[in-house]
Amino acid sequence: MSAAQRSGSPARRLVAVGTIRRHGGRTLTVRATQAGATGTITRTAR
Repeated sequence: MSAAQRSGSPARRLVAVGTIRRHGGRTLTVRATQAGATGTITRTAR
């Protein structure tokens, strides 16, 4: 049994991970969760 289980607090787990990149006048946003991945590409305001 781990220390987290002995103390009664739930184990922590990764919920989501994401990134934002700006390149060539565009912004790329990507997010991944256990359910899947999603992303958008939009124009970057100049």
